[in-house]
Amino acid sequence: MPATKPMPKKITTAIKPKSATPISAARYPKVPDLKMPLPGPKARAVVALDDKFVSPSYTRSYPMVIERGLGLAAEDVDGNVFLDMTAGIAVNATGFAHPDVVAAIQDAAAQFAHMSGTDFYYAAEAELARVLAEHTYGGVERRVFFSNSGTESIECAIKLARWYTKRPYILSFRGAFHGRTYGSMSVGCSKAIHRNHFAPLVSSVVHGNYPYLYRADPHLKTEEAVVNDCLSYLENVVFAKEVQPEEVAAILVEPVQGEGGYVVPHASWLPGLRKLCDKHGILLVFDEVQSGMGRTGKFFAHEHFNTVGDIICTAKGIASGLPLGAVIAKKEIMSWPPGSHASTFGGNPIACRAALATIKLLDESLIENTREVGAYFKQRLEEFAKTSDVIGDVRGLGLMLAAEFVKSKSSKERNPELRNRVEETAFHRGLLLIGCGANTIRFCPPLVITKSEVDTAMDLFKLALKDAQA
Repeated sequence: MPATKPMPKKITTAIKPKSATPISAARYPKVPDLKMPLPGPKARAVVALDDKFVSPSYTRSYPMVIERGLGLAAEDVDGNVFLDMTAGIAVNATGFAHPDVVAAIQDAAAQFAHMSGTDFYYAAEAELARVLAEHTYGGVERRVFFSNSGTESIECAIKLARWYTKRPYILSFRGAFHGRTYGSMSVGCSKAIHRNHFAPLVSSVVHGNYPYLYRADPHLKTEEAVVNDCLSYLENVVFAKEVQPEEVAAILVEPVQGEGGYVVPHASWLPGLRKLCDKHGILLVFDEVQSGMGRTGKFFAHEHFNTVGDIICTAKGIASGLPLGAVIAKKEIMSWPPGSHASTFGGNPIACRAALATIKLLDESLIENTREVGAYFKQRLEEFAKTSDVIGDVRGLGLMLAAEFVKSKSSKERNPELRNRVEETAFHRGLLLIGCGANTIRFCPPLVITKSEVDTAMDLFKLALKDAQA
């Protein structure tokens, strides 16, 4: 086979992400910077066009119509500038238009845009597979399958687990979100609307309970007791009354539950699942689609729990906004024959180059920045929660943080109406937020965030809550 052309040299970072000066300052001296009542005339025109031609199944909380951005600054079509705490739903790991990522994309696009890595070879795909395998916790040999998205990664993992074990059942958890295609929709269990009128679903799926301390039964006094109750439910209810463990191919779990409310389990949860899987010959599959790629201050969130997964699914932040997903499995598991599974666009060369640039930035400074700034951000949220009777819980790891809204701390009654109003009032203050779960606001900003941007976000969040309660 002809020698592969060497990869172009990566461009040195032009802007230091961990600098005290926000990346956005190179273009936007003031963030946020609202120039008119929202939405502006150009934004209204785009929304009207969208309403006429785009599927109404999309979920939009407010009329933000982006035109461009830099770092955490998002500029809309009318020139209004917002501070982004969403990262495009935890996707823009390096923020908008990071120079290293832009350079990688431009260079790759100038060479070739597509050749289908399932039928041909190219260096960026092979190199990215190596990098992902070597970054995955556990010190075991792994192989990688590339997809285009998180839901495709989950579909691949389901197929692989069933193929390898020759068992039919998948066990996942209530509150989990794994995607909206048929397999991922069937194993998910976060909102009924995701399944409404789509039956019959993929068969041979059962669900357990996820250890959600803030919402656990009052008689469970400690986090360990909550975990033990959930593990006991699997053994004494699911495996005793619903399906024998010998029929279960995989336990699929989010190390930190994402769309279910950014729920962080106790440290004993994942080790407990690992022990259960080993006991019954079940594969342990981690859905790291939202929690991976440095988001929690580790490359993958399951590293916090010192637990090795058999299959890891990732996407979102992997390529700083380009569509790419990956399934990283132990080598002996990903041993299926040619034709078993493939993807025309998965592992697109431009997306692979963006991913390599992203991971380089994660390694150089952004994971460390996530730990440091994330701890500061969580502290600021916790301090504010002490002064507010409607923020019942603050939780999270790294820059995967959440504040849960309640009607009062004493009642702990969910308050989705207030959460929704806060999203809207924050938008009118120039702060982009997005919810998760029934009544929780998530903070998942780009990992290039600075402490000064945290301070601005907290000031705006406080004002937004005050506006929402007025």
